[in-house]
Amino acid sequence: MIRQTQQRRLFTNHESRFHGASSVLPRLFHTATTFHRLRPLAHLGQHAYAGDMAQPDCPLCGGTGWKTVERVAADEKTKRVSWERPVAGTGETKRVWAVPCDCTGTDRAARTMARARIPRRYEHCDFDNFDTDLYEASRESAAWNRSLEQAKLVVEAFARDYPVGTETGLLLMGPCGAGKTHLAVAALRQIVLRGHTGLFYDYRELLKEIQGSYNPESQTTELGVLEPVLTADVFLLDDLGASKPSPWALETVGHILNTRYNERRITLLTTNYLDGAGAASAPATSRLPSGQAVTAAREDTLSDRLGARIRSRLYEMCRTIELFAPDYRREVRQAGRVRS
Repeated sequence: MIRQTQQRRLFTNHESRFHGASSVLPRLFHTATTFHRLRPLAHLGQHAYAGDMAQPDCPLCGGTGWKTVERVAADEKTKRVSWERPVAGTGETKRVWAVPCDCTGTDRAARTMARARIPRRYEHCDFDNFDTDLYEASRESAAWNRSLEQAKLVVEAFARDYPVGTETGLLLMGPCGAGKTHLAVAALRQIVLRGHTGLFYDYRELLKEIQGSYNPESQTTELGVLEPVLTADVFLLDDLGASKPSPWALETVGHILNTRYNERRITLLTTNYLDGAGAASAPATSRLPSGQAVTAAREDTLSDRLGARIRSRLYEMCRTIELFAPDYRREVRQAGRVRS
């Protein structure tokens, strides 16, 4: 009796999950008689859905992510659902199997990165194409290359080991064009392609989206914007502190960081602002193209842009990685144009 009840429940469960696949598949489930092998319900439940998103207009699966086949490999039979399908005009049945549709593997990486909001400009970023031997012409070249190499090793190890041994996130600090965003996206990309949830946001874009949600005509809400930011396994906030601080902005960023910290979720951050850079030094003097001498304003520190309270929180949340190298776009692309 218990065995029959389990079969009926399992049958009903899979019937509902295939509902709407095509005009054939749901109807055939109503004619199924038994499963080829009774398995623990929890084990079969792991395979109830295709692992990746299906194409909604797929002619094979109708957007469900599953298609029917008459043969599967012997070692795959225990992992798939099967039933007896009537053979038209014969009164006989033939066993068929439900397997993930081909469309679930098409453009999987692109769709995964789209869900993570990784911009198309950074889709190519990975650890293999992050160069650590860019600079050769100056006395500081060896130190610059060493800084890039050390940063790459740390971030790559973080991405490789996640979620094991990754109780804190990463804060990548350095001048414009040093490669901070490239490394951070490479880590996020590797993590989400392994099945974890991740999300990319530019600092200014995030604040604008939240502000936009306050508009009565907006189709989004503040909760709708913040919920994925607060709950993603890994959240990458690029260009932290890029906009002028305001009480509202600091309160919003503080809420995001504190919530993720309290929930033990990993946050990756990049910023062009350093700790104490230029804070105690005299203003630098430079010259315009005309030759006129001008005094540059003192560079803000990260604490200036975020406030002491948020900067203190980041010491707990993230391991700091400093990249010291010239602007890649200026030094390499404009000077030599020999590296892509």
